[in-house]
Amino acid sequence: MKTELFYLLLVLALTALLWLPYVLNRIVVWGLRDTVSYPAHPKPLAPWAQRLRAAHANAVENLVVFAPLVLLTQQLGVSSAMTALACMLYFWSRLLHVVAYTLALPWLRTLGFFGSFVGQLLLLWHCVSQLLA
Repeated sequence: MKTELFYLLLVLALTALLWLPYVLNRIVVWGLRDTVSYPAHPKPLAPWAQRLRAAHANAVENLVVFAPLVLLTQQLGVSSAMTALACMLYFWSRLLHVVAYTLALPWLRTLGFFGSFVGQLLLLWHCVSQLLA
């Protein structure tokens, strides 16, 4: 498996599993019945769970950009050390973003988001430069 696809798999797994902790918090706070229904006046979740939910939404929003870029590098056959590095940067930055967001560490959260954005830009730049060459 190419490095880019391996890191895409890790990003997909991370994004797919992020909902579990905040839903468990919802069960603890609201109870199972209200968790699976639509309570009129739900109690607020723990602050960390609210932040994790926001981090999960952000991860999904960015996956929509990252995944097609990785698949495009594979389709175009332009995989390189730089695209592999961009995918590694993206994954580790997203992991940092989730942890920092959940723990309310704003500077690290921003660094994680920025790192993942740079990873996306590197992939985009590489694909465009290969298409124009």
